[in-house]
Amino acid sequence: MSEKINANQDNDRQITLVDEQGNEELFEILFTFTSEDYGKSYVLLYPAAVSDDDDVEVQAFSYDADADGDVTSSDLHEITDDDEWNMVQGVLNTFLSDDRLSGE
Repeated sequence: MSEKINANQDNDRQITLVDEQGNEELFEILFTFTSEDYGKSYVLLYPAAVSDDDDVEVQAFSYDADADGDVTSSDLHEITDDDEWNMVQGVLNTFLSDDRLSGE
């Protein structure tokens, strides 16, 4: 989905993704983490325009940050490897099942 990523100046926990057709959608950053096994950093996002009662589809990407920690449009990568995706899903499931992590 992500042709381009822009950090929102007002809130560094939000990202605007722009798809191939130029459609923009604002996402909240759920959390980020780094996997030593894959040597990559990951970001998990969910649409900002959801109500508390809606089911939320979480999207995950690996990313490369520059020396200052900034992420640009070419730094967000889709996860295509099944084993890598299973690892990311396991981290998400751990996050969601641990009230101390998810804030519930």
